[in-house]
Amino acid sequence: MKKVSVNKALAIAIKAARAAGKVMHNNWYLPKRVKLFDAHDIKLELDVRCQKLIEKIVRQAFPQIPLLGEEGDSGNVNAAYRWVVDPIDGTVNYFFGLPHAAVSIALQARSDKKSGLDGVSPHRHFETLLGVIFDPFTGELWTATRGGKTKLNGRVVRCSDHSKVSDAIVAMGFSKSKENMEKSLPHLNRLSRQAKKVRIMGSAALELAYVASGRLDAYIERTINLWDIAAGGLMVECSGGEMYLVPMPDGRLRMCADNGKLRRKLKLGGLLR
Repeated sequence: MKKVSVNKALAIAIKAARAAGKVMHNNWYLPKRVKLFDAHDIKLELDVRCQKLIEKIVRQAFPQIPLLGEEGDSGNVNAAYRWVVDPIDGTVNYFFGLPHAAVSIALQARSDKKSGLDGVSPHRHFETLLGVIFDPFTGELWTATRGGKTKLNGRVVRCSDHSKVSDAIVAMGFSKSKENMEKSLPHLNRLSRQAKKVRIMGSAALELAYVASGRLDAYIERTINLWDIAAGGLMVECSGGEMYLVPMPDGRLRMCADNGKLRRKLKLGGLLR
């Protein structure tokens, strides 16, 4: 496959993220059609509609690049390039009227190099080339390209300088399996006492963008999907932070994103193993 222009791809990803964000915003006060409503998660018809819109826009510019998304894949996602998309990251927040949700789009290239997001496939390694996260409720657009700086609405942002846990605002998230709860809750209890504040906010993409912007100092998840973190993980790295990932056999990941000064001091131990 011919080499992709990162600048062109970034412009297309921004266009797609803004388009999906507009759909989210336009439907904010309208009734939502639910596809799946289980004990701890919600899937909306709007998730699918937003992903189809994103796919339509990126395919018009790059018809040969497949898409790996929360709402399904199209094409060979082990190809030389792939889009990684979460059309509405924070669907549960969105459904219940909490304006903390975002569109997340990344472009990855197959690579033999070792990098922060390697190892997520049992067969291929991929490197994230660009990331776009759009919050339609604040109008905030984060962008990053590998080797560059993370930008928020065109302005360069950086991770925080906090080096003490007692000064840190830490975000956490965890799926509700018995094992995850048993592993995570002791750390939540401890960090709630040791850190300045702990937050559970419900949108991995925004939490990573916030770490990249210095709003949060660290963000921890014991079980998370690639589409949740592909764009935001690059932003953390481009802002001077660290994206620490442990691949799981099923393709999901354990994760700690921080400003590059706190991970070891958080003493997460077996939480990420």
